[in-house]
Amino acid sequence: VAALEGKCVAAPEPPSAGPSEYTMASVPLIQPNFMALMVTVWGALGSILQFCCVGLQKKRCRMAEDLELRGYQEEVVERALRGENVIIWLPTGSGKTRAAVYVAKKHLETTRGAKVVVLVNKVHLVAQLYTKEFEPYLGHGYTLVPVSGDSKEKDFFGPVLKDSDVVICTAQILYNAMTNMEETKHVELSDITLLIIDECHNTHKESVYNKVMACYVEKKLERELPLPQILGLTASPGTGGAKNLEKAVDHVLEICANLDSAIVSTKNCVSELKQKVPRPVKQFDIVDKRLEDPLGDHLKRMMEMIHEYMNIPPDFNLRKCGTQEYEADVVILEQNGVKQNNRLLAQCALHLRQYNDALLINDTLRMMDAYRSLNEFYKNKSTTAIDGTDYFLAGLFQENQVELKKLAGDSRYENPKMGMLETTLLTQFGPSVKSKGILFSKTRKSIYCLKDWVLDNKALQEAGVKAAILTGAGNGNTHMTQADTIRDFRDDKVNLLISTSVAEEGLDIPECNLVVRYGLLTNEIAQLQASGRARAKESRYSVVADKGGKEVRRELTNECLEKLSIEAIAKVQQMSTPEFRTKLQKEAVCLRKLTEAGKREKRGRNTAASVKLLCRNCLKVVACGSDIKLLDDMHYVNVNPDFEHYTVGGEVNINKSFEDWEPGRTINCSTCNQVQWVLCQLKLS
Repeated sequence: VAALEGKCVAAPEPPSAGPSEYTMASVPLIQPNFMALMVTVWGALGSILQFCCVGLQKKRCRMAEDLELRGYQEEVVERALRGENVIIWLPTGSGKTRAAVYVAKKHLETTRGAKVVVLVNKVHLVAQLYTKEFEPYLGHGYTLVPVSGDSKEKDFFGPVLKDSDVVICTAQILYNAMTNMEETKHVELSDITLLIIDECHNTHKESVYNKVMACYVEKKLERELPLPQILGLTASPGTGGAKNLEKAVDHVLEICANLDSAIVSTKNCVSELKQKVPRPVKQFDIVDKRLEDPLGDHLKRMMEMIHEYMNIPPDFNLRKCGTQEYEADVVILEQNGVKQNNRLLAQCALHLRQYNDALLINDTLRMMDAYRSLNEFYKNKSTTAIDGTDYFLAGLFQENQVELKKLAGDSRYENPKMGMLETTLLTQFGPSVKSKGILFSKTRKSIYCLKDWVLDNKALQEAGVKAAILTGAGNGNTHMTQADTIRDFRDDKVNLLISTSVAEEGLDIPECNLVVRYGLLTNEIAQLQASGRARAKESRYSVVADKGGKEVRRELTNECLEKLSIEAIAKVQQMSTPEFRTKLQKEAVCLRKLTEAGKREKRGRNTAASVKLLCRNCLKVVACGSDIKLLDDMHYVNVNPDFEHYTVGGEVNINKSFEDWEPGRTINCSTCNQVQWVLCQLKLS
């Protein structure tokens, strides 16, 4: 509507050259000068719309042009662009996923009825790959849908895949859809034209990746076509525990066979790869073991008293206290106690594990952290004692509690590794120094203790260290919390992430100039991924450990295994492998069928009614196997209406909402008040 001389006049029908989708009412009586004005307006409007359309086209072209690959990326995608099944092997931070996006884009452009599915092995990677990688480059021209266990789309996966061009999901979501015969949930591998598998070195043994690919391999051997093209992504396939080249080659061949793919890497652009993805400077920050450890010695004496009380079977030898081997031994002892209905043996073994945990913490963290760990365990034990074993174990701790706390507070015997860790951090952090680092430790408990230590450490606070915890989702941690932490790290609100192994694989973490591995024993793949987090120039990778300790030996062993893996890949790449892959695939199918038959035979040995479920604490029978049903392939539920061996406890608070169930109160043993179950409200479909 145009306004002229105080009058409103409706515009006429636009000329034929104008934008036809716009129609306006014409006015029967209109002055000639108004007509000239309206034509001018329509001409201008047409030009504006034409400019907008051109701008949109330019934006789309620009987004497509932005998806440019480096030389080494172009080299590794060549065979994938020809439709071959390949595993892209590139180091962490080199842009494997970006190369996969490029392959997906070309596949969508050239394949009629293309359906791309991207599989990840961790829930948080669904949103990350969607937001950071695929949506920015493909979202303008294609329909992309992220699907995880938290999303409603998982219940309608069949229609979702049918109506989408690209689906990003966990491997479990796809496998559930493949095995579920309901029309709204079922999909076939033949519905997919390109299957991208992130962190594909996990395609082995009983992993969900391998279950998906087992279906693929069986269909291939039975010539059930069509099947999707496979594109795997990995920083290292590892050696599978092999210590020599022959067995390492066998492992790489097995991964290739499981994925029905050849493994490709850059040959002509190695110098560019090294320039774009520099390796950090590695250093071992070694300390001498403390000469005296009064707290550790006192804990060991208490453990000896428990050994004497429990009367360990003469044919059972416990290994050295304060080691992972000792922990494995007491776990077996507890299991034996339950099987024999020997509560004394089971409970003593359970408590010994807590003492061993305290020794491990004392060796890695502060002495006070070790004391607090044990004190927390015993807080409620004295009030729930039901026999002489409980009174002995609780009494032993109470008698020694004051002395333990006193020893834990004696700074003369503090853990020297903590001092070395402080020195390592201070070499990179300072009031006027801009640094970012990741501190890797083994357990959730240890990373929370390390954060408390950073906050309590005056020197680190003066150096401007701002620490935050990064763990996997679970135990009250949501994916949103995880994303918030990484965003704070990117925005410099946090400059030190203290993390478990969750940050070693897959997470989109900005460049760091310091990576510290503290008290970790992992394989060569995890070590390689951790070092790949130090992406900034002149970055450092530090291993803080005792002189001659297991951590140093494992680190050096992993370096050798990394080289062995590289040699094995080179050997495999020189082979003509398709026939050998088929042979391995046939053997794998036979082995899988034998394993499944063995599992079925084992399940059939006992009827459900003959299986008894015991309270772990008091060993009282609380349910039968026939009382337990599996709902929706995920919820194990006691459906016996006469179930009565319980009391209702407090509310269960979970920092997360679930689509198909809500947590209620705890269900406790009526004899000893041990928490056994959770009362849930299920929303059955």
